[in-house]
Amino acid sequence: MIVTVTLNAALDRTLTVPNFQRGQRHRASGGLSLAGGKGINIARALKRLEVPVIATGLAGGRTGTRIVEELTAEAILNDFVRIGDESRTSTAVVDPTANSYTEINEWGPHVEPEELEILREKLHYLSSGADTVVFSGSLPRGVEDDFYADAIRDLNRRGVQTVLDSEGEPLRLGTGAEPFLVSPNQREAESLVGQEFHEEQDFVVALEAVAEHGARNVLLTQESGCFALFREDREVKRFRAVAPSIDPISTVGSGDVLLAGFLAARHAGKPIKDALRAAVSAGAASTLEVGAGRFEPREASRLAGAVDVGELEPVAH
Repeated sequence: MIVTVTLNAALDRTLTVPNFQRGQRHRASGGLSLAGGKGINIARALKRLEVPVIATGLAGGRTGTRIVEELTAEAILNDFVRIGDESRTSTAVVDPTANSYTEINEWGPHVEPEELEILREKLHYLSSGADTVVFSGSLPRGVEDDFYADAIRDLNRRGVQTVLDSEGEPLRLGTGAEPFLVSPNQREAESLVGQEFHEEQDFVVALEAVAEHGARNVLLTQESGCFALFREDREVKRFRAVAPSIDPISTVGSGDVLLAGFLAARHAGKPIKDALRAAVSAGAASTLEVGAGRFEPREASRLAGAVDVGELEPVAH
């Protein structure tokens, strides 16, 4: 069982608006409402890959009720802590004519200390039957930056694998707690390492830097694929996996699907190279659909053959 944790869950509304222009009145040609937030997107993708998964986190108010109802309607097993403040709604506008995507995210709820304590207890209970716990996304107001770090240390002590995908200070502190895997996107990794990446060499140096911060393994996601550093049998290996070129409809959530694809493949016992191929092809397949975490596994299988996975040399210092 994999447990995904989403503290800042959202109701994601995606509107398709051809020829979208600011300051004008439009009629949407399509609309989609889904439970969202990075951990929920990962849970949705894992379910499509037939991996046993349960989504937990915080959900509040009428929006929180909708989030839980949407998850249940998708038959995604969930066990959220109900909080007093209202969960957020995220609105995205897709313009297929301009291939553009405009996102408007609300702040999200304020969380009380006792609500957070209930979540900690629930995590303790759920993780006792789990192989892996995935912490992903931003932290809502009222939650200290070290929440992920504390939770990771607790799970490490109990022998549960932890995965972290966040940004800013929660990512920095969480990485220092030595999770099994850290999976930032390029922008998040640049912020963590403190420099921009341009050449392949920059990415390899970044993988090393994130590992030095405390991560046992690193999966650095991009729209074009991923870079990865893995420790196996006392060896450190570095990889790059490049996705085939396709025309995306929406790239939102593709990094979440990529991570889910990797976890599913490793869950099934596949070697690292095959897992990276499966991950990148799932991420690529998700760009062909509107709605984060949604993709067609058959499409991912079809794309897998065109994913190029190569091993990289360490950068000489």
